[in-house]
Amino acid sequence: MTEVIQRLVLSRREQNSTSWSRSARELLGGKSILISVRLTGISVEFILVSALNRKGILTMKLRMIQTSLLFWVLSAACLTSAEAADPEFRRLPVKVYRDKMKAGWIGQIIGVSWGAPTEGKYRQIMPAGKMPPFSEDLVNHAFNQDDLYVEMTFLRSMEQYGLDVSIRQAGIDFANSGYMLWVANDAGRKNLRKGIAPPDSSHPKFHNCAGAIDYQIESDYAGLIAPGLPNTVIALGEKFGRLMNYGDGVYAGQFMGGMYAEAFFEQDPVKLVEAGLRCIPDQCMYAGMVRDMLRWRRENPAWEKTWELVDKKYRLDRNYNISDLDVKLEGAFVLMGLLYGNGDLDQSMVISCRCGSDSDCNPSSAGGVLFTARGVSQLPDRYYRKLNEQAIFSHTAYNFPRLVDVCEQLARQALAKAGGRVEKHANGDEVFVIPYQAPVPSKFEDLKNPGPIAGSVYGDSEKARIKPLPQP
Repeated sequence: MTEVIQRLVLSRREQNSTSWSRSARELLGGKSILISVRLTGISVEFILVSALNRKGILTMKLRMIQTSLLFWVLSAACLTSAEAADPEFRRLPVKVYRDKMKAGWIGQIIGVSWGAPTEGKYRQIMPAGKMPPFSEDLVNHAFNQDDLYVEMTFLRSMEQYGLDVSIRQAGIDFANSGYMLWVANDAGRKNLRKGIAPPDSSHPKFHNCAGAIDYQIESDYAGLIAPGLPNTVIALGEKFGRLMNYGDGVYAGQFMGGMYAEAFFEQDPVKLVEAGLRCIPDQCMYAGMVRDMLRWRRENPAWEKTWELVDKKYRLDRNYNISDLDVKLEGAFVLMGLLYGNGDLDQSMVISCRCGSDSDCNPSSAGGVLFTARGVSQLPDRYYRKLNEQAIFSHTAYNFPRLVDVCEQLARQALAKAGGRVEKHANGDEVFVIPYQAPVPSKFEDLKNPGPIAGSVYGDSEKARIKPLPQP
């Protein structure tokens, strides 16, 4: 029995509580005794389920484990003292945070630059021979990409007004942006410039592409400034995602941000997808697409077969494809890379790109999540060694070092608001102490049957702060 407990202790270090309990049940035979140890909440729980004989006498096996349980407790002390002291928190050294956050931006840059020559050219699987070759120069080809500079508008609003910037101020800042936009971004900004304030700027009553890809491709920032904080990601989606998107269009960004937030602690693509799924309403169509992709991945070894299933349901079936550049179709192509790339960075981006459609945005999302999970320190330097760190992203105040610093600044605000803290070691190193959060998804809104408008409009003083439309 002592050997069994030792094996369980060792396996506990590599498994979550659910799978560990299953291991315990298997090792102990699942008959006379089950030991389940759950490292949750404030304390370590020992749950002993013992079979009783007809007289109510515990079997000998229960008595046999008394000393073995003591051994387990002593072995559990092998966890770091910090983990033992704060079982409700996760720790992330600030240096590691910056390393992973930088990688997240680099992954977006590489993905969008690599796929850019193919954007919109394929409605079928792109032949492998048409995939552009990788080049180390790609890292400097995204300074004019809307995949990057739109979300930096959101960062700038928070930098100037704080993490709790109002949705109305965020709308004014977005209305005043000077770059070219398309689809839901364009429609939402036009509504804002007309004086329709958020959240109505994104309501289906006022434009017909509220379920498009837009917030999905610009939600990366949310996870990158909220490591391990899914509820911060969700709240940011309710603020910035509602400038242009509604329903699934917002949930898609919350899903992506949720994956990024977890990528600071997890590398397994399936677990990252599951983490994102927990951030959105179960009944939304986007969640159904994610569940489809997880199931199809289990059933189909070849991604091309799954592509056919995606195409049939999420492109050809108008019950599901209900918006221009519908986010469910594009999201499925992001997941194609994540789930079939097997953690290989190049392969994951290539698969997402070869799925066609918006084939620069999708590898950008896939690359951003996976690069975050790795961190710059674990990336081949061919991805970043040529980066021009002083070049300014179009229509922003940021070069790469400034972007990284602003993200850290906002991450500190998010951490404090969530009840976390920063610890400083004797050597000066800082550690983010991040509370575990169970995601609380947004209220479900059906894009097919939208709820009533909020009646949100800008007043005269707010309208005066919105710049006139540029003359053609």
